[in-house]
Amino acid sequence: MRKPNDVTVKDAISKMLDVYRLRRKFDETSVLSIWPEIMGTAIANRTKQIYIHDKKLFLRIESSVIKNELVMVRQGIIQKLNEHAGSEVITEMVFL
Repeated sequence: MRKPNDVTVKDAISKMLDVYRLRRKFDETSVLSIWPEIMGTAIANRTKQIYIHDKKLFLRIESSVIKNELVMVRQGIIQKLNEHAGSEVITEMVFL
């Protein structure tokens, strides 16, 4: 039996992230953790370094062929990652 002031766990966690201003970092971490699932294991295994700073996704890819392919489809990748996060977490991709 639910009481009138009960809150779901999802709502409570969401409110906590907003109150403590952790939402952006939480979204960034979720985007980084989903990278292998979205891009596939072949690209994920060749990704040597990945991090987000100031809404820019920095990537170090060891294969120049894969790097060139990713440059061509960068807007689609950014869109997929932002859709997963539910907000605009990434605005630009930078290849190191």
